[in-house]
Amino acid sequence: MVQTAAGRQVQAVLFACGQNSIRSPMAEAIARHYFGKSLYVQSAGVKKGELDGFAVAVLDEMGIDASKHRPRTFEELEEWEGLNFDLIVTLSPEAHHKALDLTRTTAADVEYWPTPDPSVSHGLGSREQVLDHYRAVRDMLASKITGRLR
Repeated sequence: MVQTAAGRQVQAVLFACGQNSIRSPMAEAIARHYFGKSLYVQSAGVKKGELDGFAVAVLDEMGIDASKHRPRTFEELEEWEGLNFDLIVTLSPEAHHKALDLTRTTAADVEYWPTPDPSVSHGLGSREQVLDHYRAVRDMLASKITGRLR
């Protein structure tokens, strides 16, 4: 059973990054893949970006279809569903600061998992080399998610 630092059972997790276009959608999709409906999972960004095709491609290699993900901000998520999460996992500094601000009015625990932005590799090599950067982030997230949330 996964617990917060305060000892509460984690039933709902929010993954957050800068634009909800690469890291947090990957984490959301991976967590859903491993935990199905036993854990409520969402993702959001500080700003709204565009879903990254490389992220979709490396998730597809795991048998995960993330092509229907639509990036959203914290504010959009709050309007649609509220922010009733036990745990907010932040993957970028700007998301971490935003999540800490939210904890003034929510009871969620916040964990910071510094995660590199693989999009900085665009234009730095072949398509396969760029995909390798995305795979490294995917695999790091999968390892952290299965290690922390089991």
